[in-house]
Amino acid sequence: MKVISSYNGTDAAARTYQLLSRGAELMSACVEGIVLVEDDPDELSVGYGGLPNSEGIVELDAGVMHGPTHRVGAVAALRNIRNPSRVALRVLEKTSRVLLVGDGALKFALAEGFVEENLLAEKARKIWEYWRGCTPEMWNAAAIVGAGRVDPRAEPGAMTSGIDREVAAYVATHSQRPAGTVHLAALDAHGDMACVTSTSGHAFKPPGRVGDTPIAGAGFYCDNTVGTCGSLGHGESNLRNCTSFFAVDLMRRGVPPLEAGLEALRQIMTRAPAFDLDANGRPISDVRLYLLTADGRHAGVSLLPGNRMVVSDEMGTRFEPCVALFYS
Repeated sequence: MKVISSYNGTDAAARTYQLLSRGAELMSACVEGIVLVEDDPDELSVGYGGLPNSEGIVELDAGVMHGPTHRVGAVAALRNIRNPSRVALRVLEKTSRVLLVGDGALKFALAEGFVEENLLAEKARKIWEYWRGCTPEMWNAAAIVGAGRVDPRAEPGAMTSGIDREVAAYVATHSQRPAGTVHLAALDAHGDMACVTSTSGHAFKPPGRVGDTPIAGAGFYCDNTVGTCGSLGHGESNLRNCTSFFAVDLMRRGVPPLEAGLEALRQIMTRAPAFDLDANGRPISDVRLYLLTADGRHAGVSLLPGNRMVVSDEMGTRFEPCVALFYS
């Protein structure tokens, strides 16, 4: 039995493993783990507290896949419902459909008893308001303040005065369009597999923008006889390359999970458009893949260095490093 997750899913992985150890149903255990992340107002990339779109509205995406039945449930551009993973699971359980979006997803959630609420938490609101009124230069100035540095080129107090310290601390380590997601996959005691992915998408995105997270084969994929793969990072790259399906299909052919993940990243780079690359041909945005096989092997890979994954098994819950395609 094993659970893996993205770096921000420590509590989710531990909770899912605990539930599975107690005999909980596989798909529900995975979702209930992810709900811990969706409910955290300090997790600015998922659920309640997620950073909003360009109009200040939080839009959420999520997808679930159940290995034994090979069924999928997903929602996209869902507003006012804090746990899109639970709604996605309900799509899987209650309908013959795969994906509901926008107003249709909201109407379905309300019909299923979910309650509307304002998802724009105070911290996310302050960051959005700062982004809305600033230039790239101002964002960089806030990063300087947040990192505790002084820009020697700036006049005393120029562009840094009046910046909320909580905002500055956030932008110190984020680009102007930060992105984030949470992914979790599990192998239970019966040898069955499932996975779930949830996100608020690229911060300050155009209303209605949907990335890879709710798309089976792009942001997540599960084959009960082979394994699972889930992704964080640049959603458009995964959408163009069906990355999660590609990685699982490689594992189906006998490729170990680490090599399958790295090969999926190479495919992204081989086909990357010029606007996704810097002057040296390196990726501007990261992609991270988390892989788990039906026999319990796992791997985490990323385009850029410095990433981690979470593993929860009989040895406890811990971080492990991701292997990067680009090291420097």
